[in-house]
Amino acid sequence: MLMPTDQICHALKGGADTGQLELPISLTFPHGMVGLPMATIATLQRIPGEEPFMWLSFENPEARLNFLVIEPNGIIENYNLELFDQDADELEIRGTADAFVLNVVTMRETVPATASVNLTGPIIVNRHTLRAKQVVISNYMNYRTPYILGEG
Repeated sequence: MLMPTDQICHALKGGADTGQLELPISLTFPHGMVGLPMATIATLQRIPGEEPFMWLSFENPEARLNFLVIEPNGIIENYNLELFDQDADELEIRGTADAFVLNVVTMRETVPATASVNLTGPIIVNRHTLRAKQVVISNYMNYRTPYILGEG
């Protein structure tokens, strides 16, 4: 079990889940996604019949951007991420009850097809304000990217 050893980071044990939030919801990314500063407003919605996958869709002046995402709870064992204080403060995350975690999924056209997730750069969402940020977790060295779904 990962525990913060000083004041540098906050821990989110396994990430929190969307819990009672009714989807679809609108999320605000004040700084955009990594590499996509214009991607600031997104809709998170379930994909009927394709659980646990969800769409994170951004409307931009140039184009619509869609990311396939999942919540790691119950899918990725022992995923205990730690946030840097700056990220936790910016999102007003004080504990696991304040947040839920999303991981971007990448589909690969291999035989058989594989899906991987980025464990070191999750999207953290404040469940109360619906403000979100893609971060690099402080304990990134404990996880590999990409993590192939189903490998355990």
